[in-house]
Amino acid sequence: MARKLAVIGAGLMGSGIAQVSAAAGWDVVLRDVTDEALARGRGAIEASYGKFVGKERMTADEADAALARITPTTDLGAAADADIVVEAVFERLDVKLGIFRDLDTLVGPGTVLASNTSAIPITKIAAGTSHPERVVGTHFFSPVPMMALCELVRGHKTSDETLATAREFAESIGKTCVVVNRDVAGFVTTRLITALVVEAARLHESGVATAEDIDLACRLGFGHTMGPLATADLTGVDILLHAAENIYTETQDEKFAPPELMRRMVDAGDIGRKSGQGFYEH
Repeated sequence: MARKLAVIGAGLMGSGIAQVSAAAGWDVVLRDVTDEALARGRGAIEASYGKFVGKERMTADEADAALARITPTTDLGAAADADIVVEAVFERLDVKLGIFRDLDTLVGPGTVLASNTSAIPITKIAAGTSHPERVVGTHFFSPVPMMALCELVRGHKTSDETLATAREFAESIGKTCVVVNRDVAGFVTTRLITALVVEAARLHESGVATAEDIDLACRLGFGHTMGPLATADLTGVDILLHAAENIYTETQDEKFAPPELMRRMVDAGDIGRKSGQGFYEH
C-alpha cells in the first residue's frame, strides 16, 4: 500500500517537501487556502522536475509519475487519512496553532503531525492538540530538493515512536537527520545561522565592511559554501527577521536581537531573491 503524506502550505517549502516525497513514492496531498497558491506550487514542482529531467537525474516518465502522485486541494479534510502531515506555513504561532487544532480533530490516532517551523518551539505548537505526544518538528532546508538535511525536533511530550516515524519519513525521501533533544527556540541550525546573519548585518549596517566582503570572508576564511548575507537573501530576509524575533522573545539574548537594517529592509520589501533586492540586487 502506498504511503500517504499531507503537506499543509504550497509555498516554497511546502511544494519542495511535496516534490521530493512524491519522487520517493509517497502519495501526497498538497493543501493550501487558495487555488492560485496551489497552482503556483504545482507549477514550481513541475518546473523543478523538468530541470531534473534535463540534467538526467530522473526520466520524463518518472517525473510524470511523481507529479501524478500529488493531489492539490483547498480541503484540509483531505489530510484525514494521511500517515504523516507536515505543516509548512508562515512562521506565526497563531496560524500554526489553528492548523494543528483543526488537524487534531481530523486525523486518526496513528497519524504523526509535524511542523516545518525553523524557530518556534514544538511544545508551543503541540499545546494546541489533545495528543502532543504525536507532534514533532521536521525542519527541512531550502531548496528542499537540493538540501540533504532534516532537523528533527522533539517537543516536551513527543514520543519515541513519533520521533522514529518522523525519522523514517525523512530518510525515505533522501534526507539525513539530526535530532534536537531539548526544545529550545531556534533549535540548533536556526540559532547558528541567525546569530551569524544578525552579526553580519550589524557589521554591514555600521560600515565595517561591505556585504560582498563579509560573505567572502566567511566563504574563504571558514569554508562556507555561501556567506551569511547571501544566505539571508536566499532564505528571505523577512524569514530570518521573524526567526530572530522569535528566538530573542524566548531567550532575551541580545545576540539574536535583529538590527535596525533588517527591519527597514523588510519594511521596504527588500527581502532577497524573491523580491529582486536584499543585501544584493538579484
